[in-house]
Amino acid sequence: MRTLSFGFLCVGAFFLTPGALLGDVLPQFPPGSVWRQNVSGAAVHLSSPSMISTLQGLGGFGNGRMQIDFSIRVVRAAAGGATVPITSIVGGGPNDVYYSPDCDALGSAVPVPPGATIEGETGMTCDVFGNDCHYLVTQGNTLFEVYRGTVAAGSMQSQCLATWQLNVVYPPQGRGEHCTSADAAGFPIAPMLFNADEIHASLTLDATGNGDLGHAIRFILPNPRMASDASLGGVEGRLYVRPGSHAGGPSGPVGSVPYGARLRLRSDFPLANYNPAARVILNTLKRFGMVLADGGTVALTAESDLYTTAKWVDFPLAARVFDQTSSAAIVLISDFQVMDTGPRIAETYDCVPTVLPTGVIFQDGFE
Repeated sequence: MRTLSFGFLCVGAFFLTPGALLGDVLPQFPPGSVWRQNVSGAAVHLSSPSMISTLQGLGGFGNGRMQIDFSIRVVRAAAGGATVPITSIVGGGPNDVYYSPDCDALGSAVPVPPGATIEGETGMTCDVFGNDCHYLVTQGNTLFEVYRGTVAAGSMQSQCLATWQLNVVYPPQGRGEHCTSADAAGFPIAPMLFNADEIHASLTLDATGNGDLGHAIRFILPNPRMASDASLGGVEGRLYVRPGSHAGGPSGPVGSVPYGARLRLRSDFPLANYNPAARVILNTLKRFGMVLADGGTVALTAESDLYTTAKWVDFPLAARVFDQTSSAAIVLISDFQVMDTGPRIAETYDCVPTVLPTGVIFQDGFE
């Protein structure tokens, strides 16, 4: 059974009373959240040079370059207005495995407003055997994140539903020690994406691109390039560091970068010849960094512009801007430093869910 307690939704109802699709702003946690901490002056891990060197020797970023994936969408269900249908979560994903107690209890409800779509699809059905099939939706202060989701017969088949309260500053272990989420490191996904409207907002304040997004960015690496260490005693040597709470399947050498790690672009990385939109992202990586969230090949994840007012073509910003911009410095893994966020934690997969007192909002930190 799920032991997280937020007290925000009656799952026995067939309909919520909120409205149709909204646009544009990505959900964010309060300013005290770890994801919104400026790390430009934070301590660098003593082993950062060797970890980066090891990762570089393994090939660095997936495909050998820092690319951007634009496939994930964030659906916004209005907090009031027309009714929004909801669907309940059932098992039935690959091998019928549902991650419990890590994820919300089977039978939990998820809003599906008109026009909602799953990652990479035109509707609410997805090949869960071949794709991640993320479905991300916000409603009021609640963020619902589904992994390997597809709707059939009025229910949503899934391997995980992780709900997050957007007005809460979570404790260091997030939703729970050794607990996964819709992301393998146990992270929220939507608050660490970036979208065209965020870029537009930053450029409205500073058209030169000297601004930033104000939050850390999600990034991924191939699992064989992430650190593992059998001597720690975890399952198959798997491990993670804060702000992570979980590790997927890291299988790389002990000296590499671990799941959950936060990396910062070097402060003197040259921005010359990058367009203002790309500069906003690079400044964000210098000031807020990026956190290692999952296994895969395409390094950065942006929100699709399906639901945004601004469009990527407006800037323009494309998948390979950081290695194909003429006369600009290519962004390499060797341009990053690993922040010291605490010791490595052996992954046991014995999830201990965080219990937050119902109705309590933590604006300045966990109490």
